[in-house]
Amino acid sequence: MPELLPIAPTPRKDNMLKASESFRDIRDAVRDLCAQYPAAYFREIDRERSYPEAFVDALTRAGWLAALIPQEYGGSGLGLTEASVILEEINRCGGNSGACHGQMYNMGTLLRHGSDAQKQAYLPRIASGELRLQSMAVTEPSTGTDTTRIKTVAVKQGDRYVVNGQKVWISRVQHSDLMILLARTTPLAEVSRKSEGMSIFIVDLRDAIGQGMTVQPIPNMVNHETNELFFDNLEIPVENLIGEEGKGFRYILDGLNAERALIAAECIGDGYWFIDKVSSYVKERVVFDRPIGQNQGVQFPIAEAYIEVEAASLMRYEACRLFDAHQPCGAQANMAKYLAAKASWEAANACLQFHGGFGFACDYDVERKFRETRLYQVAPISTNLILSYVAEHVLGLPRSF
Repeated sequence: MPELLPIAPTPRKDNMLKASESFRDIRDAVRDLCAQYPAAYFREIDRERSYPEAFVDALTRAGWLAALIPQEYGGSGLGLTEASVILEEINRCGGNSGACHGQMYNMGTLLRHGSDAQKQAYLPRIASGELRLQSMAVTEPSTGTDTTRIKTVAVKQGDRYVVNGQKVWISRVQHSDLMILLARTTPLAEVSRKSEGMSIFIVDLRDAIGQGMTVQPIPNMVNHETNELFFDNLEIPVENLIGEEGKGFRYILDGLNAERALIAAECIGDGYWFIDKVSSYVKERVVFDRPIGQNQGVQFPIAEAYIEVEAASLMRYEACRLFDAHQPCGAQANMAKYLAAKASWEAANACLQFHGGFGFACDYDVERKFRETRLYQVAPISTNLILSYVAEHVLGLPRSF
């Protein structure tokens, strides 16, 4: 890890306006690393539908993917706020944190609920890069975001849990060594609350694939490695259970809240990339004897997108501040993700529109980033589900489903 410590403390609520200039050491160091992997690198990765292995390895060697791991396990011991800045800068530099962000937000479940033995066994090797923890398997084909109705089951048999079921849209399985798995250990009909009876496991993918677990890649619009998983009597050692049996849904929320805050940061990075790109272009592009950026019809959508990105960034910092303080942050994490995904999409539309035909040319990178940021209107949680969450849990409106 570069010599960045001591790091400025997480921004307080009364200091949010200065947040965009915070963590300058982190921002500069990440930008220096990203400069070694210019747009042409990611353009080629996208064209070949391959994985940015060299880039992820460089991030690992520099210690960035171990940011959340405590120092006693070989990490940097930073907070979610700093982690969000790292991912924001990757995307702002033209990269795509989707190749590696799983290791950041998966840490929430393991760090907060894993046993001392599990932390000793995994964290130092993750921090060093010997192991990757890039995957989390929750979503299923027939349940989607209705997580409490998952059908994948884990039945305890002696010193093993036997898993059967199916997962979908599980990313980075082919470039990870470990995976967090959510499965039902008590049937839904036998629990008093539907959020009970689910458990979290660490799956060693090196042992699981071909030994009860089958991976089926899903080709998709974005160069994002994602898969359908099939479990047929997969055996998991009991010591791989995280926390108490049946408490998994509560444990996974830490990972999901971290995920939403970090995805928000990535969208913020995308938003700034689009705004920087289009602002530069419209100042230089001359049509009818004047730069097109002189026209208010061009200026206003760009300015509006910038305002929305700035606002989303502040909500991101608030969500991270609460998470790092171990305070409830579900509403803030969801709102940050909603605002940031919306802002980046508006910025992407403006960037593509004002580049005209050049926006569709691969060499300008706009179409690639356009596709990448569009994903976040749908995943990891759709904008409609966020609105539903806020309506019910923040505004107290009747549950809609």
